[in-house]
Amino acid sequence: MNLNLYGYGPEEARKWIMVDLGVTFGDLTTPGVDIIMPDPAYIEERAQDLLGIVLTHAHEDHMGALAHLWERFRCPVYATPFTAWLVRDRLKEKGLLGEVELHEIPLAGRLTLGPFDIEFVTLTHSIPEPNALAIRTPEGLILHTGDWKIDPDPLIGETIDVEAMNRLGDEGVLAIVCDSTNVFSEGVSGSEGEVRKHLIELVGEHTTGKVAIACFASNVARIETAIRAAEANDRRVCLVGRSMHRMTAAAKAVGLLQDVKPFIDEEQSAYFPAEKILYLCTGSQGEPRAALSRIAEGTHRNVSLGQGDTVIFSSRVIPGNEIGIFELQNKLADKGVHVITDSDRDIHVSGHPCREELRAMYNWARPRIAIPVHGERRHLIEHARFAKSMQVPHGIAPRNGDLIRITREGVEVVDEVPSGRLHVDGSFITPADGEAMRERRKLSFAGYIGVALAVDGAGKLVSGPDVRTAGLPEDREYSVEDFLDGLADAAERAFERLGKRDRRDPDMIEEAVRRDVRREATKIWGKKPIVDVTVLEV
Repeated sequence: MNLNLYGYGPEEARKWIMVDLGVTFGDLTTPGVDIIMPDPAYIEERAQDLLGIVLTHAHEDHMGALAHLWERFRCPVYATPFTAWLVRDRLKEKGLLGEVELHEIPLAGRLTLGPFDIEFVTLTHSIPEPNALAIRTPEGLILHTGDWKIDPDPLIGETIDVEAMNRLGDEGVLAIVCDSTNVFSEGVSGSEGEVRKHLIELVGEHTTGKVAIACFASNVARIETAIRAAEANDRRVCLVGRSMHRMTAAAKAVGLLQDVKPFIDEEQSAYFPAEKILYLCTGSQGEPRAALSRIAEGTHRNVSLGQGDTVIFSSRVIPGNEIGIFELQNKLADKGVHVITDSDRDIHVSGHPCREELRAMYNWARPRIAIPVHGERRHLIEHARFAKSMQVPHGIAPRNGDLIRITREGVEVVDEVPSGRLHVDGSFITPADGEAMRERRKLSFAGYIGVALAVDGAGKLVSGPDVRTAGLPEDREYSVEDFLDGLADAAERAFERLGKRDRRDPDMIEEAVRRDVRREATKIWGKKPIVDVTVLEV
């Protein structure tokens, strides 16, 4: 969920650029919310001084919030061709395609925005066209790496531009803002070329039954590898899942995946012999609505897997997704599907640098200041230590919202600015700490009781209390209905204890009934459910 701001100049005349604007995804702590975005309130207040949004690459955690939040800034957007294609696709979904000033920057291109001279530097990662940004200012050069790794055989795209990196180091890098994801992992992250060799061998071992490969749709090199594994073993490829179609279309639009056989559509695949088809599926992280989860549930309308079939997870388990992934794999196994993961075979490599790659980056760039990003708090702290061991004079492990001054003398946190989260909740964008989410979490934990009663103008109870519940537990001996009378009695007693004046005040009635019903519910269930009281005046 990346949002980085670079500002230059005195506070009263400061100009800004934004680097990346991404999303993360909801989990069990955010019921009903799939997409979470950074709250851009700080720069929104300064939108007139925001010169542009520059995207390093097309992963959702770097560009997925653009279509949701662009109207808050209404500034130009800059991206290389593959990323720009996907941005246009998202803007079209939001009806913004004609409004956004989107500039397509060539690989290794350069642009100037006010005091910022920005050079795109080719890197390698798990998606086409990952870029570092060399951001030149009158104060010095900042190297913003984005996501990267060193892949000597990336299969798609160029290898990392070592010449450019050394040139930047010779020019003098004031500060590097660098990926920390794998800072605890020694060695190197591995190559897509090696994955291709192993995946072709693995698919070849399965001469009967259908084969499905689940991987990240954004990893076009891995998609091509799956296609080559199919073609090498006399299978045709069927794409399953919207993201697979979207990413392959983006890849073909920029000249990738040009020499592959046409894909088989889902309806056609049913007529192929099992040993002649390979499904390339979304859903490697156990996402409930993704293609592979629907196949495992038996609810996919065109694709089914069962006894004698194989699913290969050519992906890693992203921390936090373990429950969903293992549940998905168990459902597949229960159908008789043979499940193979990266713990069984060498069929996945990370897209982020391990320590040996970080050493190479620091040797190329030779920065005066290290500012680690990406990863949990402990990753940033370890990366700062690592940079110090590489003889970097100054370093800092920033927190979200830190306003950091970078000068030739060093680096320091000078302020803290708003840095909250926003939820895409249905059709609304709401603050993460809003009342709706607090109530929803409480509902998911403790349940709900609704109480309705009718009171006339003299303060007399003329109907009710009527009690309804949702989400409250029951067992073999007692059902929820067994307790409704007790809850209604508690509500009526609370009403009767009120004085004559208070019985004519709906607010007083609601508060008294809510308090006593909740107390009664706590006695019964050992929980404090949400109690909603409605008073009808008749």
